[in-house]
Order: sequence, then C-alpha cells, then structure tokens
Amino acid sequence: MSQLRYDPIQGRWVIIAADRSRRPRDLQVTASSSGGPLYCPFCPGHESRTPPEILALGRPAGGRRDGPGWRVRVFPNKYPALVVEGELGRHGVGIYDAMHGIGAHEVIVDTDQHVLGLAELPAAQVELLMQAAAERMRDLHRDRRLKYVQFFKNHGAIAGSTLTHPHSQIIATPVIPRLVIAELNQARTHYQRKERCLFCDVLQEELERGERIVCETGRFVAFAPWASRFPFEIMILPRRHGSDYGTVSAEDLADLGACLGEVARRLRAVLLDAPFNLLLHTAPNAEAFGSERGLWKTLLWDYHWHLELLPRLTQVAGFEAGTDFYINPVAPEEAARFLREAEVERP
Repeated sequence: MSQLRYDPIQGRWVIIAADRSRRPRDLQVTASSSGGPLYCPFCPGHESRTPPEILALGRPAGGRRDGPGWRVRVFPNKYPALVVEGELGRHGVGIYDAMHGIGAHEVIVDTDQHVLGLAELPAAQVELLMQAAAERMRDLHRDRRLKYVQFFKNHGAIAGSTLTHPHSQIIATPVIPRLVIAELNQARTHYQRKERCLFCDVLQEELERGERIVCETGRFVAFAPWASRFPFEIMILPRRHGSDYGTVSAEDLADLGACLGEVARRLRAVLLDAPFNLLLHTAPNAEAFGSERGLWKTLLWDYHWHLELLPRLTQVAGFEAGTDFYINPVAPEEAARFLREAEVERP
C-alpha cells in the first residue's frame, strides 16, 4: 500500500507510491483488422484485461456488463496511487505525520475509438466523458473519508500519459491539496472584501476586454488567463456561478462538450498534437470528516468550479522549481489571438 506523508516545511502532503514504479510501459502494438490495436487493454473486446467496470455510458439496454457496446467506461486503476480499502491510520513518525494511502484512483476511457483524441471527438462524446466525471465525483463524495476529488487528463508522454488510447483519470484524496486550499483562500478573501465571487469578477473583466477570449458558448467561456503560467494556457469558466462540478446539469454538460471540444481543436490547429494536461478545479467534499469540516462555509457563494488546459510546450526549470514563479514566453493576448484566428476542422 502507498503512504501519504506530510511535509511540515512546505505544508503539503505527498503520496509515496513505490508500487507504481513497476507499471508496464505502453505496449508496442500492431493494428488489428478493425483499425484498433490488437493488444490495447482499453479497446472494446478487451474488457477482461482491466478491473471490473464501475460505470459504463452509452451501452445499449441489455448489454453485458464488462462487455463491448459502451462509449465511455470507468474502472479502478490497475496500478493505483491510492486504494479504497482500509483505514486512514494517521500517525506520527517522530516529528513527521503520515497516513495509509487511502483514497480512490480510477480510469475513464474517453471513447471506444483508439485513435480519436479530444480534438477529434464529436461534442456528444466529450459530453459523455464529462458526464462520467460528474457521476463518479458524486459517488465518491459519499465516502466521508475523501476530502477532494481530482479529475484530470494527461495527453502525450511529456504530460504524463503512458497509454495511447485516449483516457482520463480520477484520484480522490483524504486531504485537500495545498494548491486547492490556496485557491479556496483567495476566493474566500475576495468574497469577504467585496461580497462577490472572484471568478465571476474575472469572467466579467475578460468578457468586457475580449482580447484574451478564445471561444464562447451559451454557458461557458474559454480564455487565456491574465497571468498565464504556460504558453497557450486556457481556463474554461461556466457563465453561471456554481462551486461543485458534481451539480452540473444535463444542459451544462452538453454545452461543455461543445466548448471543450472547440478549445481542443483550436489548440491542435495552432500547436499540432502538443502534449497537455486537462485539470478540473472544484469544491472539496463538504461532507467529509476531519479538521476542515465547516471551514469552507462560504463555498457556495465564493468558489466557482472551472477547467484548466495546460499545454506542455516549456519545461519547469530551476527558477520555477525553486520559487513557484513562472516565466511564460508567450503573452496570453497573443496566444488567444492565434487560437481565435485559427482555421479549425470539426468532426
């Protein structure tokens, strides 16, 4: 089992997951007659090569569980960073603190098509992917040991992907990550001063100026943040205020599928198949046990869930690593202009 260790100097938890060093690398595969790789464990027909599914969307009524016919499929990670079974067992180790590696680690297979990435998927398929993320988040929040649920997607080896079939992941942790706490504190401080949501204010400013807007839909706005850390970094904000991604409506999901797909296609048009990370920022589990319970009393009003898409075009070097102070060689205004003006092919 992995272990969570607390760093008292930096004030953050780290997962020590030595077992994951034994994960196999991506297989060298040959294409089958159906156009998909012969040995890909995520392709339809190979369901027995993964742990039993937790959720499948799009399978026709009467379809066999852990069988083909699905359009999005979710199952536990075969090499998890954290596991559901067991007790937290928080304890001291001299001056340090540790707990057992309890949490959840799941894989979401984005599509049954091996070669279609986010930019190639139709909006309805992206909608299903984001629906699966919402359903799993709601379910994981029922476990009161789990304080935060992180949905993320790694595209490309540089961004951390080890299998070529398009997939995303969810990791639920028994602590709230330091970066999330910092964002929550910023949002709460802004609300206490102005009685307005920080993210709603940012959205209004970006819409008024327009120079960093990448694309808009009826319910979402994608823009290059004012203080972008990375070239072509993008934030996707819902127009309607909401703190918890698990509460998204069917209408939200349909529009999010269209917006996220459009962003991915514009990035592909400008950056080709650049590696990227897609991250969901959402409110922590309000029903979780622990010292933070009741701390975030104003979440409903001051926090605003959102997505971040971070292309991996530059490396984090010594200055960034030593200071958490980023150097971005591309102005967000220029990045947004390139993306707005790109000629886009749509599925």
